[in-house]
Amino acid sequence: MKIIIIGGGFAGLKLARSLNNKQGIDVLLLDKHNYHQFQPLFYQVATASLEASNISFPLRKVFQRSKNIRFRLAEVKEVVAAANKIITDIGEFSYDYLVIATGAGTNFFGSEQLQQACYPMKSTQEALQLRNHLLKNFENALLQTDALLRQQFLNIVVVGGGPTGVEVSGALAEMRNHVLPKDYPELDFSLMNIYLIEGSPRTLAAMSEASSHQSKHYLEKLGVKVTLDVHVTSYDGKQVVLSNGNEIKARTVIWAAGIKGNVPEGIDKSLIVRGNRIKVNRYNVVEGTDNIYALGDVSYMETPLYPNGHPQVANVAINQAKNLGINLLLIQQGHQQLKEFEYKDKGSMATVGKNLAVVDIPKPKFHFGGLFAWVVWMSIHLFLLVGVKNRLQVFINWIFKYFTKDTNLRLIITSVNKKESIVPIAK
Repeated sequence: MKIIIIGGGFAGLKLARSLNNKQGIDVLLLDKHNYHQFQPLFYQVATASLEASNISFPLRKVFQRSKNIRFRLAEVKEVVAAANKIITDIGEFSYDYLVIATGAGTNFFGSEQLQQACYPMKSTQEALQLRNHLLKNFENALLQTDALLRQQFLNIVVVGGGPTGVEVSGALAEMRNHVLPKDYPELDFSLMNIYLIEGSPRTLAAMSEASSHQSKHYLEKLGVKVTLDVHVTSYDGKQVVLSNGNEIKARTVIWAAGIKGNVPEGIDKSLIVRGNRIKVNRYNVVEGTDNIYALGDVSYMETPLYPNGHPQVANVAINQAKNLGINLLLIQQGHQQLKEFEYKDKGSMATVGKNLAVVDIPKPKFHFGGLFAWVVWMSIHLFLLVGVKNRLQVFINWIFKYFTKDTNLRLIITSVNKKESIVPIAK
């Protein structure tokens, strides 16, 4: 059984691991990066709390002792379902079964202007780019003699009040309150404003009302200016225009307002639904095919418990991968009866800052926040990280930051314009 997995995120990595060293199965894992990225902590890289290496793990190292899993650094250009092959930037590969686990990217809802001017945070590179931009802005603020222009460099607007927006807003507020005044004693950081703009009536709209109310209270306690029921209509790199007519002068806008699936070319357009997700059945088989699967954020599955599709979170991706791994082994063994997927929600959580977090548990229905919720959030994220060394490094960084309210990672890394290319397969 020749299986190709596109994407080394939560779903792709979990599936590959579940098929590791299984006899009769040959797995080719493709990704445009040679490492797994732990997306829930991108915001800590962007705010200089963690190094990128702390939340990344080389995919080749994961499978150093594997006998049946190979990795190729490649970007998929097209899926040719009729020929059971994919076309990549390094050549063509054939398959018996194809698994699309390409995740999701930032959704700018068709606005080219916002895409060009705002900073997304859906990859390690983007998180590092944002960190460099933030730190350069503080350096530029030092050079300004005009007070209004100086404040433009200090102001930060975060668009989107979901977990990413809430978490990065809280991290930036703690950075402003405890770290930046010591780094830049010449600047008055009481003039620095952090705005969180959310288009719905509450933050963390996917969580309970208690969590929404508590997260907003925590953010305002840290000094974040939260604006609800308002959308960003335009941003030119200097001025944000809101749907209520208000304007905000800022040189930094962080876009966390939505995601869309990364669907490769070649997938039938009629199968792509809202959010740029691929329609699949209860076994994660792409509708209209019998040997192509989609997992995680890029897949859309309707079930009795989730008639509008599953939430695009890591736990769904991981559990879909587990289920598909079982089914592929059953198929290899000749079984006809496969296991349908249904997501069992064990809860959701978000952190705002030190000792400030919210947790919802569905069964029994229960909400809690504060210090205990923050400890639960830390523990689960440490457990989900790949690699013992990464867990240890992140834990040490968190403990250091907890007691010192500081980190030593505020480095501006200047990129070098020199490209190293992969040589395609010779034809």
